[in-house]
Amino acid sequence: MRRLPLRQTLCLLPLLAVAVWAGQHHTLLTSGTHQVLAANGYWLLAAVGTTVLGWVAVSFARQGTVHERLPAKRLFVTQFAAGAANHLLPSGIGASAVNIRFMARCGIPPARYSAALALYFLAEGVSRVALLAALLLAFPEALRLQALLPERIGLGLIATVGLAAAVAAVVAVCAIGPLRRAVGGFLRTALTDIRSLHARPRRVLALWGGSLTFPVLQAAGLVAVACSLGLSVPVAHIVLAYMAASVVAAMVPSPGGIGSVDAALVLALVATGAPAATATSTVLAYRLITVWLPLLPGALVLGALVRRRVV
Repeated sequence: MRRLPLRQTLCLLPLLAVAVWAGQHHTLLTSGTHQVLAANGYWLLAAVGTTVLGWVAVSFARQGTVHERLPAKRLFVTQFAAGAANHLLPSGIGASAVNIRFMARCGIPPARYSAALALYFLAEGVSRVALLAALLLAFPEALRLQALLPERIGLGLIATVGLAAAVAAVVAVCAIGPLRRAVGGFLRTALTDIRSLHARPRRVLALWGGSLTFPVLQAAGLVAVACSLGLSVPVAHIVLAYMAASVVAAMVPSPGGIGSVDAALVLALVATGAPAATATSTVLAYRLITVWLPLLPGALVLGALVRRRVV
C-alpha cells in the first residue's frame, strides 16, 4: 500500500479536524443555520462583510509587529487560514502556529517572530480592555459584569487566581537559571523591537489601528446579526456586551472560544436587557457566520498554504 507523503498528510489534517468538530457540534450548527435562514439577508450580508474586514485589520496588526515588509496578499490569506486553525486549537495556539510558520518563511528569525507574536497579543489585549473601559464609562448602567460570571464565582476570585498565577510564574522564572536566561533574552529582544517599531509611524498606525479596529468590526458584526433578528437593544449596549464577553471568555482556553464565547455573549446580551431566547438566537447566528461558515474554506486554504510552503 502506497503511503502518502508527510506534507500531503499535513494538508489533509485541517479537513479532518473540521469534520470532527462539525460532528461534535452538529446541533449548534443546525440551530444556527435555522436562525440565519429566518433573518434579514441584508443585515447578514453586512455581518459577512465585517468578518472579511476583520481579517484585513488583523493583517495590518500583524504587519505592525515587524520591521520587514510582509507580502500583503500572502499575509491576508494567511490570516484567513489562521482563523480556521484558531477554531481547532485552544487559546489562539492554532493562529499563532500558522503565523509563526509564515514569518519564518519570510526570513524572520525565531527571537524576532516570538517578540512579534507577544507584541500582537499585548496590543490586542490592551485594545480590547481599553475599549471595554471606555464603553463602561460612557454607559455605566448598561451592563452588570457580575452577570457574565457563574454563581459563586466573583470578579474578586478571578483577580486573586490571576494574581497568584502571575506571582507563581515570576517565582519560577527567578528560581530556574536556564528559564531566567531564556526569558531575559526574550524580553531584551522584545523591548528593543517595541522601541524601534514605535519610532516608525506607519508601524504604530498598523499595529494599534489594526488592533483597535478588529474588535470593533467583530462587535459590528454582532450588531448586524442582532438587527437582522430584530433584537431591541441599543447598538452601544450590544457593542459593550460583545467587549465584556470577549474579555471574560478569553479566560477560558477553548478552541475558537466555542462554548465560552457563546455562553458569555448570551449572558452579556441578557444583562443589557435582551430576551434570553432572542439573545441565544443572535449568538447562534453570529457564530455561524464568523466561525462555522469560514471554517471549511479556511481549512482548504491552510492545506494549500502548507502544500506551497507558504507556512
